[in-house]
Amino acid sequence: MNNTAAIFYKKDGYDTSGNRLLGRQAAGEGFLKALVQHGTADFLYCYTSSQGEFMEFCDRIKPWMKRRRQVTWLPSNNHQVLAQAGTIYHPDPILSSLAWARRFDNQRGYSICGVTHTIASMGVMDGIGDALIAPVQPWDAIICTSMAVKNAVDRLFDTWAEYLAQRIGAKPQINLQLPVIPLGVDCDTFDHGENTENIRRGLRQALGIPQDEIVVLFVGRLCFYAKAHPVPMYLALEKAAQATNTKMNFVLAGWFEDEKEKVGIIQSAQTFCPSVNCIFVDGRKPEIRAGIWSAADIFISLVDNIQETFGLTPIEAMAAGLPVIVSDWDGYQESVRHEIDGLRIPTFMPQPGLSLDLAADYHNNTLNYSTYIAHSSMVVAVDIDAAANAVIQLITQPELRKRLGENGRKRARETYDWSVVIAAYENLWQELAEIRATAPMSVPLQPSSPPIPLCDDPFRLFAHYTSNTPSPDLVLGLGAMGTPENLQRIRQNWITNFGADRRNTNSTIDAILNAIAQNGTVSIDTILNSHRDVPVEQLTRTLLYLLKFDVLRINS
Repeated sequence: MNNTAAIFYKKDGYDTSGNRLLGRQAAGEGFLKALVQHGTADFLYCYTSSQGEFMEFCDRIKPWMKRRRQVTWLPSNNHQVLAQAGTIYHPDPILSSLAWARRFDNQRGYSICGVTHTIASMGVMDGIGDALIAPVQPWDAIICTSMAVKNAVDRLFDTWAEYLAQRIGAKPQINLQLPVIPLGVDCDTFDHGENTENIRRGLRQALGIPQDEIVVLFVGRLCFYAKAHPVPMYLALEKAAQATNTKMNFVLAGWFEDEKEKVGIIQSAQTFCPSVNCIFVDGRKPEIRAGIWSAADIFISLVDNIQETFGLTPIEAMAAGLPVIVSDWDGYQESVRHEIDGLRIPTFMPQPGLSLDLAADYHNNTLNYSTYIAHSSMVVAVDIDAAANAVIQLITQPELRKRLGENGRKRARETYDWSVVIAAYENLWQELAEIRATAPMSVPLQPSSPPIPLCDDPFRLFAHYTSNTPSPDLVLGLGAMGTPENLQRIRQNWITNFGADRRNTNSTIDAILNAIAQNGTVSIDTILNSHRDVPVEQLTRTLLYLLKFDVLRINS
């Protein structure tokens, strides 16, 4: 079975303890924890640049280890070691540089597997588009977390391929897999069983909320331009409160990007939903992230942003047994079944082609990324009346709340629990291994061709710069700097000893010099045959380095 992967590890991709908590970090941490807990392989591989990062990886996963497993470090300066794992998992969708790096070794040695999060930025779109011209293989994959994001990736590939067809006369095909595997949640952490009521009572008491009042919950970054504009939610809740004459509490669990936006979001709550008690809590705190669901009766998330691709918080709400109200947008369209797990609210956006000015200004840096997505979000509308009616339904129909919540909990357990999702990952990695063993290779490396055309061996690209290259029959003798004293002076000077790690060891160099001293002159071919234990490339470069400083010289 080849159902494991080396995890490309950088703390930022798997850590939720920082001040700036992002969705990809929560998803990355959840994935890593789940792989450790639910993965069936006997080995865990960490692919990272330093042993310090590997030790950090080990410390991070230690609390999650349920059984003994061997944890192995694969240094990132050695791509060949990835064949041990069979697959490298990269926590983003940009695979081209990894595919090019693999081309220096064995393109069948391992698979590369990435995953989508936000794909709206130019950097990510460029990186995805690069896969059309990079040497990705049929045994590589970009996991799409929803059909919504897969359709967007397909469109990116198609429009870029159409341009390339016009430019070069042939339309390239994408040669990797695009499976749809959702993000997951640990359903056990949301099911507090008999203790749920105690947690609910304690949280409400701490927040000053009477036990019999309705609590609507939003969880996520409190950022109007990068997540969900709060005012449509405020307006919908105000309408519902007025229509039902219900005392309602709106808990917003998240964090603010900056002080100006914090003031704006808090003041707008007072302006647009004065009848609702709005409470802001810090969603970065682990105890809030784990327990706040128990305090709520209804979950709402009217996301209106092109940054969103999947949407984890409605899944978490369903796992907690809450009925959910969500915008009919991106991955929410797939995860929340309308009138089964929750209620989806219609959305409206401009027709294609009406916002090319935003694209142009973003491309030429007139707009930065945050401003670009802010302008985009400001013209995406959510049906406020429909949202208000959904809230009214759930306030006035406790049986509907209960039914949707129970259905959502079951769906989260069956479809989105990390145990289910990790099994899908392992099945994918096994499938990639099977494809790797049999599928034709895309763009096989031709003899004498550079692995990366735009990053070739410098002495092939610039071969015409020189007068000569060393032939095997070239005869070498000792130069003026070939004495032990002079050689030591060269080794002690930084600018003459630079690059020692790319040359043969001093002991090998001393053996070569001793042989020349005994024989007077020696051909390069003889030197190479006398040192078959070292790479020819390295030994040849070492000889030229010695020629550079007159340790050796050419005998005609």
